Amino acid sequence: MSEKLNEKLGSTAVIWNLSDLYSSPRDPAIKEDIDFCQEEATLIRESFAGKLDTLVPAELARLVRRFERIETFIAKVATFAFLNFTTQIKNQEAGGFLQQVKETSSRIARETVFFELEWSKMEQKTADPLLAAGETAHFRHYLENIRRYASHMLSQSEETILIETAPVGRSSWTNLFEKVLGHMQFGPSKRTEEEVLSDLYSQDREVRRMAAEELTEGLKGQLHILTHIFNTVLADKMISDRLRSYPSWINSMNLANELEDATVEVLIGAATSRYDIVRRYYKVKKELLGLDELKDYDRYAPLPHLPSATIGWEECKAMVLSGFRNFSPKMAEIASFFFDRDWIHAPVFDGKRGGAFAHPCVPEVHPYVLVNYTGNIRDVSTVAHELGHGVHQYLAAKQGYFNSNTPLVLAETASVFAELLIFHDQLTALSDVGQRKAFICQKLESIFATVFRQVSMNRFENLIHNTRRDEGELSDSRLSELWMTTQREMFGDSVTLTDNYGIWWSYIPHFLHTPGYVYSYAFGELLVLALYNLYQSEGKEFIPKYLHLLSQGGSLSPYELLRPFGVNLDDPAFWQGGLSVIDQMLKSIE
Repeated sequence: MSEKLNEKLGSTAVIWNLSDLYSSPRDPAIKEDIDFCQEEATLIRESFAGKLDTLVPAELARLVRRFERIETFIAKVATFAFLNFTTQIKNQEAGGFLQQVKETSSRIARETVFFELEWSKMEQKTADPLLAAGETAHFRHYLENIRRYASHMLSQSEETILIETAPVGRSSWTNLFEKVLGHMQFGPSKRTEEEVLSDLYSQDREVRRMAAEELTEGLKGQLHILTHIFNTVLADKMISDRLRSYPSWINSMNLANELEDATVEVLIGAATSRYDIVRRYYKVKKELLGLDELKDYDRYAPLPHLPSATIGWEECKAMVLSGFRNFSPKMAEIASFFFDRDWIHAPVFDGKRGGAFAHPCVPEVHPYVLVNYTGNIRDVSTVAHELGHGVHQYLAAKQGYFNSNTPLVLAETASVFAELLIFHDQLTALSDVGQRKAFICQKLESIFATVFRQVSMNRFENLIHNTRRDEGELSDSRLSELWMTTQREMFGDSVTLTDNYGIWWSYIPHFLHTPGYVYSYAFGELLVLALYNLYQSEGKEFIPKYLHLLSQGGSLSPYELLRPFGVNLDDPAFWQGGLSVIDQMLKSIE
């Protein structure tokens, strides 16, 4: 079934070329790069462990550059192993190679753990002159960031043990999760997760109902394993947070995002205060669909008049590049590299990971994008979203490996902005009033998925992490109870949530791969709505400021990076401004 779809869309040959990294898992260059990292890491430890406070600025700068080179080589190997695995999850050799690389990375990290420990705990009077020197200016933000973790670092022996055991910790359980989902087949036709989820967007209500049934039955068959994985990851984080003295389950993520806890609380509070927007919309949608009751499997049903034509890969490419070019030719030029130089993996097939992502790889190479392209109008937005990430990662690469790593909350800015550009282009092309209304509704649903759904999932995470800590291991029914609690808070009586929907927490990877991550989507969407309004008022003057923001990567904190735009992240009115834009869109169809 997938092969015919790929042929129809012209996506069969849209396969990324990983040889820009390595030719295969047996490429001799992999061993050479790993050997270099091992030898260099050992040499650095032998030369500098216990001596950081004796270094002058130029020596510290040279040492950090050496660390950066090691990290870059390791990241290059790890990226190749990960990307190689994601398109062949059922391949045991690919899975074994990925695990081997994780274990190797852990062994090398053991040699260099002394640096972060010594640097983070160095007396301020000793560190200040090193930070203030011109020689270390390029790495100042990176070095300051390490010191923010001082109170959460353990002793060197403890950190070494944690590094040694990391390959069989959370990452190993997330690999198992991917393998379980990758091996699952849904319904009599034994379809992939991606194919079944796609049916939830069908015009035919019975097709949607059957898709929900097939997804649920498939998940039920593996629910004991998925529940165990969730409990293990929750316990792993509980133990880690306790050992590192994090005051709450979300604090470590906020620290990684370089945000104060209060900023995140303001964001979450603003979004949950406007759940009425979600409830109002789905009541409108129920009427537009002519249904007496809107069930969970009806949420994504296409509205009457929504353009439903299948969009081939080449047409998708033209739409995305045109939207980018109308905003910035530079942005379109970078995005075209992904299409023309085989940096994208697009077809749907058995054994490929579901969903979509953009991986920054390393600055010396280039990012890669994975999508599961099925030819509907949503997939065009997904391609634009991931290419927004890709453009951001490409521009930020000039900052070097350490400074190009953007905090998650700003990493979502470029992707959501790219989606918005394509939406406005597509809307302009529609002249029929009914089509325009339906298209705006679809965009609202996309925004809901990014803002309100992600915030409701953050509320679910908040419950499961705290409940796991208070009550011990959680049963699948307890997890479902907590899931439904947060979903009912959002939907109210606007959507009937069936029993099937109660276990749909079990296939969402974000909860496992990056606990606490999901609020970053809401942050990015509401920030983008504000930035897009600024773009509309400033016109072309906005564009260089925006591209400069992307090119800065993670060289400054989010607060500093957004200062040129006059953004105050701690002001509830700022977030309410973005929410009011959504409210106005809803009023236009109410």
